[in-house]
Amino acid sequence: MREFTEQFFDLLLDLDDNWRVSGVRSDYKNREVFIDIEHTGKQAECPKTFDLCVVYDHAPERKWRHLDILDYKTYLVCRLPRIKNQQEKVITVKPPWGSKGVSFSYQFEEKVIDVLQATKNQTKTAELMNCSFNMVNRIMHNSVERGMERRPKELEFTNLSIDEKSFKRNHHYVTVLSSPLSGVVVDVCEHRTKEACSKLLKDTLKDKTDKVQTVSVDMWKAYQQSISDVLPNARVVHDRFHLVKYLNDAMDKVRRREVKEHEELKNSRFVLLKNKANLTDKQQIIFEHIQAANYQVSKVWKAREDFKDIFSSPSLEEALGLFVKWGASVLRTNIKELIKVVNMFNNHLKGVINALTSSFSNAMAERLNGKIQEIKTVAKGYRTFKNFRNAILFFHGGLQLKPLNLQ
Repeated sequence: MREFTEQFFDLLLDLDDNWRVSGVRSDYKNREVFIDIEHTGKQAECPKTFDLCVVYDHAPERKWRHLDILDYKTYLVCRLPRIKNQQEKVITVKPPWGSKGVSFSYQFEEKVIDVLQATKNQTKTAELMNCSFNMVNRIMHNSVERGMERRPKELEFTNLSIDEKSFKRNHHYVTVLSSPLSGVVVDVCEHRTKEACSKLLKDTLKDKTDKVQTVSVDMWKAYQQSISDVLPNARVVHDRFHLVKYLNDAMDKVRRREVKEHEELKNSRFVLLKNKANLTDKQQIIFEHIQAANYQVSKVWKAREDFKDIFSSPSLEEALGLFVKWGASVLRTNIKELIKVVNMFNNHLKGVINALTSSFSNAMAERLNGKIQEIKTVAKGYRTFKNFRNAILFFHGGLQLKPLNLQ
């Protein structure tokens, strides 16, 4: 009769009748525990056809990292049975505790995923799980691949956002495709060229390109060309955040130009950028002084506020009329920095007018951008695009990451 220890681990591992724990060994010096498992049945299920086949022999001994026992590294050890199928091919049977070709159990993998989602740091996770960085990295890659395969094939995207994210220095970017309705990253591609973005859209949408109704995007030419080629029926909506940012940048350029003549404009940048309702008492005094002096920067500030008032116009016709009036008033200011922005808006008129009437924007994409920056900062950067893409999808892809039998 087997000892109580083996029977106890049988229960913990939840092994079926064809598998049993044959022994438990420990290495006190290296603080390791080895749980020996054997297959006791004369037949086993073929992993390809699921037919019951006679056990032919057993593969060489392998071990799988499992959840630690009392801070001892724990391994499951087994010689997996091999069967001969009807085509006389020898196939190794898949164990019930782990995926094919990996060196860790399902339960260990699930725990690593949980810790990684909590820490957002692979190095820290490896430290807490008492394993190598490479093992954590492989689990991340495997889980993302598994999650992407599980995405419903019938999934349709009616609204999309396209945004860029800095990857490395020297203007090395990635393109992030996200869904403003679900708030998740759909996929990521390297570079922000027309070719890269077009391929990303085609690979993601496949034969469902006609289902996309709106695409929220900035004025980057390559993105607009990609949308025109791949999604000709989609409505382009230039992001409100970026439109206001162009006006903010113009305002700051005017302030820096005028500060050389008006010293009171020093340290006023954030006073002008802030919403008026959020100003402190001190900032309110500075703001009122600048407005009363009627500097050019004050006129740019008013132009920005007037432009924001056009948002959420009830119709395209009304938005266009208000935008034309706004543009004419800007031209009368004769402020070159502001006129440059108006000319740029006119060159992208359709997308700008759509932004003034649409409820969709890149606001969610910008929030995702901030979250992506967070994981990049915590990891102190990523050396390869593959690692960066998988990290983005792991944390913000809304994927089912865990092993199927543990969902």
